[in-house]
Amino acid sequence: MAKSGLESESIAASTVLKRAVELDSESRYQQALVCYQEGIDLLLQVLRGTKDDRKKCHLRKKISDYMDRAENIKKYLDQEKEDGKYHKQIKIEANATGFSYESLFQEYLNEAVTEVWIEDPYIRHTHQLYNLLRFCEMLIKRPCKVKTIHLLTSLDEGTGKEQQISGLEEIKESLRNHGVLLELEYSSAIHDREIRFNNGWIIKIGRGLDYFKKPQSRFSLGYCDFDLRPCHETTVDIFHNKHTKKI
Repeated sequence: MAKSGLESESIAASTVLKRAVELDSESRYQQALVCYQEGIDLLLQVLRGTKDDRKKCHLRKKISDYMDRAENIKKYLDQEKEDGKYHKQIKIEANATGFSYESLFQEYLNEAVTEVWIEDPYIRHTHQLYNLLRFCEMLIKRPCKVKTIHLLTSLDEGTGKEQQISGLEEIKESLRNHGVLLELEYSSAIHDREIRFNNGWIIKIGRGLDYFKKPQSRFSLGYCDFDLRPCHETTVDIFHNKHTKKI
């Protein structure tokens, strides 16, 4: 590795690890762990390109110290999950971008996910049906092996009832073609919005799946790519409970 490359990697590692320490001191352990892991990877790259034995010894000591701290944080977070105490909150500001379903949920989806529960009272209008469809598409594409999706929503008692039922049945049929069962249930008493994965993750979004703003036009950025779509202000609360209960 060229000297300039080593210097660049070293500066990047220092910046990321400084941020990790700041997050650690603020008890923002999940974010700190990510930064520690990224910083350690960068330091390992610097170590591989370093020839000076004294510098290599110093780098190994730094890497060992950061790895020890990262491992302690990981153990703490694992215990929090085990005890059902884990909680992370994300505040989405009005007009913020970068919060597509993939960006928001990918951290919590893995091969252990085979069953999903969705509780959302407003899967009625066309754009809300499309939101559900996009969410289901993400589940099909991700590494998880979803076999069953449970949807609990409210029934539109107005003129949109027929469209709602028809749209949900179309989504159900399409999922069936991909080997996924969509179980539909309606309730007039539903108010909360919640998504559960059977790997223990629970995501509560203040606005449910309907947190995207209407695009400015059919040909504006964000119409197709939802990472570019401005959002309504909302809050996302993330919990973990190994005993995930059905809705």
